[in-house]
Amino acid sequence: MRARILVADDDLELRELLSFALRRAGYDVLDAPDGEQALRVFSRQQVDLVILDANMPKMDGFTACQHIRSRSQVPIVMLTVRDQEQDILRGFDLGVDDYIVKPFSPKQLLARVRAVLKRASPPLAESVAIGDLSFDISRQEVTCAKGKDIRLTPMESRLLQVLIANVGHPRSRESLIEGVWGYTGEGDYALLKNLVRRLRLKIEPDPSSPLYIKTIPGVGYMLDAKGATAQGSA
Repeated sequence: MRARILVADDDLELRELLSFALRRAGYDVLDAPDGEQALRVFSRQQVDLVILDANMPKMDGFTACQHIRSRSQVPIVMLTVRDQEQDILRGFDLGVDDYIVKPFSPKQLLARVRAVLKRASPPLAESVAIGDLSFDISRQEVTCAKGKDIRLTPMESRLLQVLIANVGHPRSRESLIEGVWGYTGEGDYALLKNLVRRLRLKIEPDPSSPLYIKTIPGVGYMLDAKGATAQGSA
């Protein structure tokens, strides 16, 4: 399966050049002219790597990187004319996987892209076990200890993936909304609360006393694997 790369740069000529080079190298390419558009595309499409220009209108690459990192570990390559050490360090502190200073050659970019994709952490396993539950990501199903298969909706599946990626760590309501609905403004606290309720009804032995999805007062929610495991062995 070909890797899909999102290229975000406000320079149309450079964006077209990068897209052409990447497609010739065998990648599928999506593109965006600014950070806001990049986040919208990222929220709606499966992306394997993101290339961000640091200086873009509406939202710069550093801010876009921060939003992406709040909900995904997808590899990110930053492109910029900024060659100062403080800018480079800022990029890596925000979680970029590589930092390329303009000007650069397409061959250099392709080599960097191949290297980043090669060393990137593998995607979340197809099946993840949490306590007495086994979550099949590709099928969007949860299997409980007694072998019963529970079908999830795409939204329920996405919420569970975000919680699993941060198991044992509380996530704020804001970050969960962004992780599920993306940078679109379509999600809100009420929708998140309802989504959590529906997911609990499907996977919790007793939804009124949640074992897996814990409410963290004043913060948001957390997937508690330790509590689930302890209950399962009790």
